Amino acid sequence: MPKINETPAQKMINKNEMALIVNGYQSGAARLLLLDYDGTLVQFDERPEKAVPDNDLFKMLASLAEKEESDVVIISGRRREFLERHFGELPLILIAEHGAWLKSGAGGWKPSATPDTRWKDEIRPLLELYCDRTPGAFIEEKDFSLAWDYRRSDVELASMRAMELKGNLLNMVANRNLGILEGNRVLEIKSLEVSKAKITSYLLSLKDYDFILGMGDDATDEDLFAAIPERGYSIKVGRGSSKARYHVADVASARSLLKKLVET
Repeated sequence: MPKINETPAQKMINKNEMALIVNGYQSGAARLLLLDYDGTLVQFDERPEKAVPDNDLFKMLASLAEKEESDVVIISGRRREFLERHFGELPLILIAEHGAWLKSGAGGWKPSATPDTRWKDEIRPLLELYCDRTPGAFIEEKDFSLAWDYRRSDVELASMRAMELKGNLLNMVANRNLGILEGNRVLEIKSLEVSKAKITSYLLSLKDYDFILGMGDDATDEDLFAAIPERGYSIKVGRGSSKARYHVADVASARSLLKKLVET
């Protein structure tokens, strides 16, 4: 997998940086918040179905979305059914499968592209083989991607298997317009026609936003950070190398930042 041109993590948001963000948000005439879900708004969970939004998060997102001239976007690798179930009642822009699906306002879900998915039948057997070889690993099939998830597996064994699998996948995705996303204990194969960068660029083309903030926690969010213009605020949740300009320590810190925006 190609390496991201990253720099060691950026500037920790201190009181001065927080004041700049809050002031920029407060004075913004058109505001865009781009928020990853797992590992950013909620803690990473070994069972994805249990990582559901709590009442405080729901209220906070509702308050942010209700502010005038504010567009709040959940931009996630989750399937659209999950986002619809938990956030469909809120006036949010929902983006599923790393940019494959978009839902805005009262409209229904729309695909951002219509990539060929026949490749799944060729790659799925390899993922199944590595599930057999890695107790606890499982496959999540999405509309336009396949994910090999090893969050429930033994860390040492699964890390070794993931490296092996990635090497085999690189040969299979070559010349197929496919890419491999390496997330938090997951490898996901998807079409290069779909990315958080492309859907973010599309959203930015719709309105002249003067306040832009994006937050995410892992390698799948690097496309998002790359698409945020220099005047915006890109924030990595947690330590590690990233294209983001800033970082906060953890989910609690990310939510604390958003709470300050609610209170302005």
